[in-house]
Amino acid sequence: MSFLRRTATGRRAAKAVAGVAVLVLLAVLPAGSSADPSLGQLNSQLANQHARQQHLQSSLGGLTRLVSSLSSQISLVQGRESAVNSQLANDRLALAAAQTALRRERQLLALLRARLARARVLLSKQLISAYESDQPDLVSVVLESHGFNDLLERVSFLKDAEHQQQGIITTTRLAKARADSAAKRMATLEARDRKITSDEAVRAHALAGMQSLLASKQGALKQAQAIQQASLDASRQRGQQLQSSIARIEAQQQAAAQAQQSSSSGSSGSGSSSAGPALGPSGGWAIPYPIVLCESGGQNLPPNSAGASGYYQIIPSTWTGFGGTGPAAYLASKAEQDAVAARIWNGGAGASDWVCAGIVGIH
Repeated sequence: MSFLRRTATGRRAAKAVAGVAVLVLLAVLPAGSSADPSLGQLNSQLANQHARQQHLQSSLGGLTRLVSSLSSQISLVQGRESAVNSQLANDRLALAAAQTALRRERQLLALLRARLARARVLLSKQLISAYESDQPDLVSVVLESHGFNDLLERVSFLKDAEHQQQGIITTTRLAKARADSAAKRMATLEARDRKITSDEAVRAHALAGMQSLLASKQGALKQAQAIQQASLDASRQRGQQLQSSIARIEAQQQAAAQAQQSSSSGSSGSGSSSAGPALGPSGGWAIPYPIVLCESGGQNLPPNSAGASGYYQIIPSTWTGFGGTGPAAYLASKAEQDAVAARIWNGGAGASDWVCAGIVGIH
Protein backbone atom coordinates (compact mmCIF):
# COMPACT_ATOMS: atom_id res chain seq x y z
CA MET A 1 0.00 0.00 0.00
CA SER A 2 1.20 3.46 -0.85
CA PHE A 3 0.94 5.61 2.26
CA LEU A 4 0.81 9.41 1.70
CA ARG A 5 0.26 10.60 5.21
CA ARG A 6 -0.68 13.68 7.14
CA THR A 7 0.91 13.36 10.57
CA ALA A 8 -0.52 14.70 13.81
CA THR A 9 1.59 16.25 16.51
CA GLY A 10 3.75 13.72 18.32
CA ARG A 11 3.06 14.01 22.04
CA ARG A 12 4.82 12.45 24.95
CA ALA A 13 7.45 10.83 22.75
CA ALA A 14 10.62 9.85 24.49
CA LYS A 15 13.15 12.67 24.63
CA ALA A 16 15.82 10.42 23.19
CA VAL A 17 13.94 10.03 19.90
CA ALA A 18 11.95 13.28 19.79
CA GLY A 19 14.47 15.11 17.64
CA VAL A 20 14.70 12.25 15.13
CA ALA A 21 10.89 12.00 14.91
CA VAL A 22 10.51 15.71 14.18
CA LEU A 23 13.16 15.57 11.44
CA VAL A 24 11.46 12.56 9.84
CA LEU A 25 8.08 14.30 10.00
CA LEU A 26 9.52 17.45 8.44
CA ALA A 27 11.17 15.55 5.61
CA VAL A 28 8.20 13.35 4.82
CA LEU A 29 4.86 14.74 5.95
CA PRO A 30 3.95 18.39 5.19
CA ALA A 31 0.79 19.80 6.74
CA GLY A 32 -2.48 19.24 4.95
CA SER A 33 -1.09 17.22 1.99
CA SER A 34 0.76 14.05 1.04
CA ALA A 35 3.88 16.01 0.16
CA ASP A 36 6.82 13.64 0.44
CA PRO A 37 6.21 11.61 -2.71
CA SER A 38 5.23 14.76 -4.59
CA LEU A 39 8.34 16.56 -3.43
CA GLY A 40 10.53 13.63 -4.42
CA GLN A 41 8.88 13.45 -7.82
CA LEU A 42 9.26 17.20 -8.31
CA ASN A 43 12.95 17.06 -7.37
CA SER A 44 13.44 14.14 -9.75
CA GLN A 45 11.66 16.02 -12.52
CA LEU A 46 13.72 19.12 -11.81
CA ALA A 47 16.93 17.09 -12.02
CA ASN A 48 15.74 15.64 -15.32
CA GLN A 49 15.01 19.14 -16.62
CA HIS A 50 18.47 20.32 -15.57
CA ALA A 51 20.04 17.35 -17.34
CA ARG A 52 17.94 18.09 -20.41
CA GLN A 53 18.99 21.74 -20.34
CA GLN A 54 22.65 20.71 -20.17
CA HIS A 55 22.10 18.37 -23.10
CA LEU A 56 20.35 21.11 -25.09
CA GLN A 57 23.06 23.62 -24.28
CA SER A 58 25.68 21.10 -25.42
CA SER A 59 23.66 20.51 -28.58
CA LEU A 60 23.39 24.26 -29.16
CA GLY A 61 27.16 24.48 -28.73
CA GLY A 62 27.55 21.88 -31.46
CA LEU A 63 25.08 23.80 -33.57
CA THR A 64 27.11 26.96 -33.04
CA ARG A 65 30.19 25.15 -34.32
CA LEU A 66 28.14 24.00 -37.28
CA VAL A 67 27.11 27.61 -37.87
CA SER A 68 30.76 28.62 -37.91
CA SER A 69 31.62 25.85 -40.35
CA LEU A 70 28.64 26.73 -42.51
CA SER A 71 29.64 30.39 -42.48
CA SER A 72 33.02 29.39 -43.91
CA GLN A 73 31.27 27.37 -46.60
CA ILE A 74 28.96 30.30 -47.32
CA SER A 75 31.97 32.62 -47.67
CA LEU A 76 33.55 30.14 -50.08
CA VAL A 77 30.35 29.91 -52.12
CA GLN A 78 29.99 33.68 -52.15
CA GLY A 79 33.59 34.06 -53.32
CA ARG A 80 32.95 31.54 -56.07
CA GLU A 81 29.74 33.35 -56.95
CA SER A 82 31.64 36.64 -57.23
CA ALA A 83 34.23 35.02 -59.50
CA VAL A 84 31.51 33.49 -61.68
CA ASN A 85 29.74 36.84 -61.93
CA SER A 86 33.00 38.53 -62.94
CA GLN A 87 33.66 35.86 -65.56
CA LEU A 88 30.09 36.12 -66.79
CA ALA A 89 30.53 39.87 -67.21
CA ASN A 90 33.70 39.28 -69.25
CA ASP A 91 31.94 36.63 -71.33
CA ARG A 92 29.05 38.97 -72.01
CA LEU A 93 31.49 41.66 -73.18
CA ALA A 94 33.24 39.12 -75.41
CA LEU A 95 29.89 37.95 -76.71
CA ALA A 96 28.84 41.51 -77.50
CA ALA A 97 32.14 42.12 -79.33
CA ALA A 98 31.76 38.83 -81.24
CA GLN A 99 28.22 39.70 -82.23
CA THR A 100 29.34 43.17 -83.42
CA ALA A 101 32.17 41.64 -85.47
CA LEU A 102 29.77 39.04 -86.80
CA ARG A 103 27.39 41.72 -87.99
CA ARG A 104 30.27 43.57 -89.73
CA GLU A 105 31.44 40.37 -91.40
CA ARG A 106 27.94 39.60 -92.56
CA GLN A 107 27.63 43.09 -94.08
CA LEU A 108 31.04 42.75 -95.72
CA LEU A 109 30.14 39.29 -97.01
CA ALA A 110 26.93 40.64 -98.51
CA LEU A 111 28.86 43.48 -100.18
CA LEU A 112 31.55 41.15 -101.55
CA ARG A 113 28.96 38.76 -102.86
CA ALA A 114 27.21 41.65 -104.62
CA ARG A 115 30.53 42.73 -106.20
CA LEU A 116 31.26 39.17 -107.22
CA ALA A 117 27.85 38.92 -108.82
CA ARG A 118 28.42 42.14 -110.81
CA ALA A 119 31.90 41.05 -111.85
CA ARG A 120 30.55 37.72 -113.03
CA VAL A 121 27.80 39.45 -115.01
CA LEU A 122 30.33 41.81 -116.64
CA LEU A 123 32.72 38.97 -117.40
CA SER A 124 29.88 36.95 -118.88
CA LYS A 125 28.92 39.83 -121.15
CA GLN A 126 32.52 40.25 -122.27
CA LEU A 127 32.83 36.59 -123.08
CA ILE A 128 29.55 36.57 -124.99
CA SER A 129 30.56 39.70 -126.91
CA ALA A 130 33.96 38.22 -127.77
CA TYR A 131 32.34 35.01 -128.90
CA GLU A 132 29.73 36.67 -131.09
CA SER A 133 32.16 39.06 -132.84
CA ASP A 134 35.24 38.01 -134.80
CA GLN A 135 38.42 38.57 -132.90
CA PRO A 136 40.50 41.01 -135.03
CA ASP A 137 44.04 40.01 -135.82
CA LEU A 138 47.03 42.29 -136.53
CA VAL A 139 46.92 41.88 -140.33
CA SER A 140 43.26 42.84 -140.62
CA VAL A 141 43.81 45.80 -138.34
CA VAL A 142 46.71 47.05 -140.55
CA LEU A 143 44.83 46.55 -143.77
CA GLU A 144 41.66 48.18 -142.53
CA SER A 145 43.40 51.18 -141.02
CA HIS A 146 43.14 54.54 -142.75
CA GLY A 147 46.52 55.90 -142.11
CA PHE A 148 49.04 55.55 -139.41
CA ASN A 149 47.05 57.39 -136.76
CA ASP A 150 44.05 55.20 -137.29
CA LEU A 151 46.30 52.17 -136.93
CA LEU A 152 47.66 53.42 -133.64
CA GLU A 153 44.16 54.02 -132.34
CA ARG A 154 43.02 50.55 -133.34
CA VAL A 155 46.01 48.88 -131.65
CA SER A 156 45.52 50.97 -128.49
CA PHE A 157 41.84 50.01 -128.40
CA LEU A 158 42.68 46.32 -128.65
CA LYS A 159 45.18 46.61 -125.81
CA ASP A 160 42.71 48.50 -123.62
CA ALA A 161 40.01 45.93 -124.27
CA GLU A 162 42.38 43.13 -123.37
CA HIS A 163 43.51 44.93 -120.21
CA GLN A 164 39.91 45.60 -119.22
CA GLN A 165 39.03 41.98 -119.71
CA GLN A 166 42.00 40.87 -117.60
CA GLY A 167 41.03 43.45 -114.95
CA ILE A 168 37.51 42.09 -114.83
CA ILE A 169 38.84 38.55 -114.44
CA THR A 170 41.24 39.67 -111.67
CA THR A 171 38.51 41.62 -109.88
CA THR A 172 36.23 38.61 -110.06
CA ARG A 173 38.93 36.36 -108.58
CA LEU A 174 39.68 38.82 -105.77
CA ALA A 175 36.00 39.26 -104.97
CA LYS A 176 35.54 35.52 -104.79
CA ALA A 177 38.60 35.09 -102.55
CA ARG A 178 37.46 37.86 -100.23
CA ALA A 179 33.97 36.44 -100.11
CA ASP A 180 35.35 33.00 -99.23
CA SER A 181 37.57 34.51 -96.55
CA ALA A 182 34.67 36.49 -95.10
CA ALA A 183 32.54 33.34 -95.04
CA LYS A 184 35.27 31.50 -93.09
CA ARG A 185 35.62 34.35 -90.62
CA MET A 186 31.87 34.45 -90.19
CA ALA A 187 31.81 30.70 -89.52
CA THR A 188 34.55 31.14 -86.90
CA LEU A 189 32.67 33.99 -85.25
CA GLU A 190 29.45 32.01 -85.24
CA ALA A 191 31.24 29.06 -83.57
CA ARG A 192 32.74 31.43 -81.00
CA ASP A 193 29.34 32.97 -80.42
CA ARG A 194 27.83 29.54 -79.79
CA LYS A 195 30.66 28.62 -77.42
CA ILE A 196 30.35 31.83 -75.40
CA THR A 197 26.59 31.36 -75.20
CA SER A 198 27.03 27.75 -74.06
CA ASP A 199 29.68 28.69 -71.48
CA GLU A 200 27.46 31.44 -70.13
CA ALA A 201 24.55 29.00 -69.79
CA VAL A 202 26.76 26.49 -67.92
CA ARG A 203 28.05 29.14 -65.54
CA ALA A 204 24.56 30.50 -64.97
CA HIS A 205 23.36 26.99 -64.13
CA ALA A 206 26.28 26.50 -61.75
CA LEU A 207 25.52 29.83 -60.11
CA ALA A 208 21.87 28.86 -59.65
CA GLY A 209 22.98 25.58 -58.05
CA MET A 210 25.28 27.43 -55.67
CA GLN A 211 22.52 29.81 -54.67
CA SER A 212 20.10 26.91 -54.13
CA LEU A 213 22.64 25.09 -51.96
CA LEU A 214 23.27 28.23 -49.94
CA ALA A 215 19.55 28.84 -49.40
CA SER A 216 18.99 25.20 -48.42
CA LYS A 217 21.77 25.23 -45.84
CA GLN A 218 20.60 28.53 -44.41
CA GLY A 219 17.04 27.22 -44.11
CA ALA A 220 18.17 24.01 -42.40
CA LEU A 221 20.34 25.99 -40.00
CA LYS A 222 17.52 28.36 -39.04
CA GLN A 223 15.13 25.45 -38.51
CA ALA A 224 17.62 23.59 -36.30
CA GLN A 225 18.31 26.72 -34.28
CA ALA A 226 14.59 27.38 -33.80
CA ILE A 227 13.91 23.80 -32.66
CA GLN A 228 16.83 23.72 -30.23
CA GLN A 229 16.01 27.13 -28.79
CA ALA A 230 12.32 26.27 -28.39
CA SER A 231 13.23 23.05 -26.56
CA LEU A 232 15.63 24.89 -24.28
CA ASP A 233 13.06 27.61 -23.51
CA ALA A 234 10.40 24.99 -22.76
CA SER A 235 12.78 23.11 -20.45
CA ARG A 236 13.73 26.29 -18.61
CA GLN A 237 10.07 27.22 -18.19
CA ARG A 238 9.29 23.74 -16.85
CA GLY A 239 12.25 24.00 -14.47
CA GLN A 240 10.92 27.30 -13.14
CA GLN A 241 7.50 25.73 -12.59
CA LEU A 242 9.06 22.83 -10.72
CA GLN A 243 11.16 25.15 -8.59
CA SER A 244 8.04 27.13 -7.70
CA SER A 245 6.22 23.94 -6.72
CA ILE A 246 9.17 22.74 -4.65
CA ALA A 247 9.41 26.12 -2.91
CA ARG A 248 5.69 26.02 -2.11
CA ILE A 249 5.92 22.49 -0.66
CA GLU A 250 9.02 23.38 1.35
CA ALA A 251 7.15 26.38 2.75
CA GLN A 252 4.32 24.04 3.75
CA GLN A 253 6.83 21.73 5.43
CA GLN A 254 8.34 24.65 7.30
CA ALA A 255 4.90 25.70 8.48
CA ALA A 256 4.21 22.12 9.61
CA ALA A 257 7.49 22.10 11.53
CA GLN A 258 6.62 25.32 13.28
CA ALA A 259 3.18 23.96 14.15
CA GLN A 260 4.81 20.77 15.46
CA GLN A 261 7.17 22.71 17.69
CA SER A 262 4.40 24.97 18.98
CA SER A 263 2.14 22.00 19.73
CA SER A 264 4.93 20.07 21.47
CA SER A 265 5.94 23.00 23.64
CA GLY A 266 2.31 23.81 24.54
CA SER A 267 1.14 20.27 25.37
CA SER A 268 0.17 19.45 29.03
CA GLY A 269 2.05 16.99 31.21
CA SER A 270 -1.00 14.69 31.35
CA GLY A 271 -0.40 13.62 27.73
CA SER A 272 -4.14 13.36 26.94
CA SER A 273 -5.14 13.60 23.27
CA SER A 274 -8.17 13.10 21.11
CA ALA A 275 -6.15 10.44 19.27
CA GLY A 276 -5.32 8.66 22.50
CA PRO A 277 -2.06 8.38 24.40
CA ALA A 278 1.16 7.76 22.52
CA LEU A 279 2.67 4.39 23.32
CA GLY A 280 6.42 3.99 23.60
CA PRO A 281 8.82 1.29 22.47
CA SER A 282 7.32 -1.15 24.96
CA GLY A 283 3.86 -0.95 23.44
CA GLY A 284 3.94 -4.47 22.10
CA TRP A 285 4.20 -3.51 18.43
CA ALA A 286 3.73 -5.98 15.59
CA ILE A 287 6.34 -4.21 13.44
CA PRO A 288 9.60 -2.44 14.39
CA TYR A 289 8.97 0.54 16.65
CA PRO A 290 10.98 3.08 14.52
CA ILE A 291 8.48 2.50 11.68
CA VAL A 292 5.55 3.03 14.07
CA LEU A 293 7.15 6.19 15.41
CA CYS A 294 7.63 7.55 11.88
CA GLU A 295 4.13 6.55 10.79
CA SER A 296 1.96 7.65 13.73
CA GLY A 297 4.19 8.68 16.61
CA GLY A 298 2.74 5.72 18.54
CA GLN A 299 -0.81 7.15 18.45
CA ASN A 300 -4.11 5.78 17.25
CA LEU A 301 -4.61 8.53 14.64
CA PRO A 302 -7.81 9.27 12.69
CA PRO A 303 -7.70 9.01 8.88
CA ASN A 304 -5.41 11.40 7.03
CA SER A 305 -6.01 12.76 3.51
CA ALA A 306 -5.08 9.37 2.02
CA GLY A 307 -7.45 7.49 4.39
CA ALA A 308 -4.67 5.84 6.44
CA SER A 309 -5.44 5.59 10.18
CA GLY A 310 -4.59 3.86 13.44
CA TYR A 311 -1.30 3.04 15.07
CA TYR A 312 0.09 1.54 11.86
CA GLN A 313 -1.49 4.00 9.39
CA ILE A 314 -3.31 1.35 7.35
CA ILE A 315 -5.60 2.41 4.51
CA PRO A 316 -9.18 0.96 4.45
CA SER A 317 -8.68 -1.37 1.48
CA THR A 318 -5.62 -2.97 3.06
CA TRP A 319 -7.30 -3.11 6.44
CA THR A 320 -10.26 -5.12 5.15
CA GLY A 321 -8.07 -7.09 2.76
CA PHE A 322 -6.03 -8.50 5.66
CA GLY A 323 -9.06 -9.35 7.81
CA GLY A 324 -9.66 -6.16 9.78
CA THR A 325 -13.19 -5.48 11.04
CA GLY A 326 -15.00 -2.20 10.65
CA PRO A 327 -14.49 0.47 8.03
CA ALA A 328 -11.15 1.79 9.30
CA ALA A 329 -8.22 0.67 11.43
CA TYR A 330 -8.41 3.43 14.07
CA LEU A 331 -11.90 2.24 15.11
CA ALA A 332 -10.58 -1.21 16.09
CA SER A 333 -8.75 -2.19 19.26
CA LYS A 334 -4.98 -2.09 19.41
CA ALA A 335 -4.91 -5.87 19.63
CA GLU A 336 -6.78 -6.21 16.33
CA GLN A 337 -4.57 -3.58 14.73
CA ASP A 338 -1.52 -5.52 15.97
CA ALA A 339 -2.89 -8.73 14.41
CA VAL A 340 -3.62 -7.15 11.03
CA ALA A 341 -0.24 -5.36 10.99
CA ALA A 342 1.51 -8.65 11.79
CA ARG A 343 -0.17 -10.31 8.82
CA ILE A 344 0.86 -7.43 6.57
CA TRP A 345 4.41 -7.44 7.96
CA ASN A 346 4.71 -11.20 7.40
CA GLY A 347 8.07 -11.58 9.08
CA GLY A 348 9.49 -8.55 7.24
CA ALA A 349 8.34 -9.53 3.75
CA GLY A 350 5.81 -6.72 3.80
CA ALA A 351 8.17 -3.98 4.95
CA SER A 352 7.85 -2.19 1.62
CA ASP A 353 4.14 -1.58 2.38
CA TRP A 354 5.23 1.16 4.81
CA VAL A 355 6.97 4.18 3.31
CA CYS A 356 8.65 4.92 6.63
CA ALA A 357 10.42 1.55 6.56
CA GLY A 358 12.67 2.84 3.83
CA ILE A 359 13.06 6.20 5.57
CA VAL A 360 14.33 4.66 8.83
CA GLY A 361 16.49 2.14 6.95
CA ILE A 362 14.48 -1.07 7.47
CA HIS A 363 13.99 -3.13 4.32
